[in-house]
Amino acid sequence: MSQIDLLVHNIKALVTMAGPAGARSGAEMKEIGLVQDGAVAVVDGRIVAVGREEDVQKQIQGADISTEWDAKGKLVTPGLVEPHTHLVHGGSREHELSLKLNGASYLEILEKGGGILSTVRATRAATEEELFVKAKKSLDQMLQFGATTVEAKSGYGLSVKEELKQLRVTSALQKLHPVDLVSTFMGAHAVPTEYKGRTDEYVALVINEMLPEVKRSGLAEFCDVFCEHGVFSVEQSRAIMQAARKLGFRLKLHADEIEPLGGAELAAELGCISAEHLLAASDEGLLAMKEAGVVAVCLPATSFNLRLSKHARARKMIELGVPVALSTDYNPGSSPTESLQLVMTLGCLNLGLTPEEVLTAMTINAAHAIGRAEQVGSLEVGKQADLVIYDADNLAYLPYHFGINHVKTVVKNGQIVVQDGKVAYE
Repeated sequence: MSQIDLLVHNIKALVTMAGPAGARSGAEMKEIGLVQDGAVAVVDGRIVAVGREEDVQKQIQGADISTEWDAKGKLVTPGLVEPHTHLVHGGSREHELSLKLNGASYLEILEKGGGILSTVRATRAATEEELFVKAKKSLDQMLQFGATTVEAKSGYGLSVKEELKQLRVTSALQKLHPVDLVSTFMGAHAVPTEYKGRTDEYVALVINEMLPEVKRSGLAEFCDVFCEHGVFSVEQSRAIMQAARKLGFRLKLHADEIEPLGGAELAAELGCISAEHLLAASDEGLLAMKEAGVVAVCLPATSFNLRLSKHARARKMIELGVPVALSTDYNPGSSPTESLQLVMTLGCLNLGLTPEEVLTAMTINAAHAIGRAEQVGSLEVGKQADLVIYDADNLAYLPYHFGINHVKTVVKNGQIVVQDGKVAYE
């Protein structure tokens, strides 16, 4: 090698996540590829050498190094991956806090025209420019907390015109923001007010008009459906997902969040890449997911914010051999947070995961949950140079010392995009 663009060195604890191919399950989730006294060398945004600093220095001996970055004896991990967010939306829903405190459930608020439907009204009223500015602010915050790849769902338009508006904003952000965005169409997020009592008609609209138009636009890779009592039944969800698959969409599913409806089983039946929420998923559903290779995306900030007495059974999932990923579920209602570091703490305290399992769930398994594991999720030769330097020297300190941002530096595609905790990209 004659030229190195970036060398990150003097790393006390380097978590590479190098290890088994495929999404990790069971005991594999504790295998984080930890290297003491490490370094990472980058050329053209890709990793060309990674491991013990002594070994990396030998591999790049004699090369000209454009930028040397001293990690100052701190912890370095792969860039964090967000496999489930509702990034683009109008308005916010802080007015619902008092309703929750007075005992109103998520579905009760939705039935009264609040919840998702409140955000639909705000999103429809917003211009694309307004949605872009709001979403960019949240995306910057996610980046500052260490997220370098983010999935973004639509689902607050609930009409052909408004869903496309959301998806265009995601596309514009993808072109202008350093974070890589993965776009998901979720026109079946709720039944809009104008179709109340006519859910089958709305399902027909999604299948016959929305899905073909979104496919023609090329604005979404995945399709997702909220399969839940009072929203879309298993049969309605199956019909939408089958139509999406015929058009070439990859599939994700909001499954068994509140009631054991059979969403986990449906995700397995359809070969979804992931099933998400899963608080009420049955053992049979989880076993079916294991056999089908479906990643379980758990969202502990949502159950925390909804003040639920139970959480996703992540420990049981791991025991059964289901790969587990974690995400914020960032959205304006049930989980208004951009902090994956908060989710680290909740993953440990409320889901019972170890720090090693949490990081696996936020890196390589999260990458598998959005079909990006060949590019991101671990620090290995040939992969994108996405990495995070923390103001900590060991992994356990991140979930242990909660409520602050530990990130000092973020590298995305070999470029410094967060420096001293602040965004630093042009």
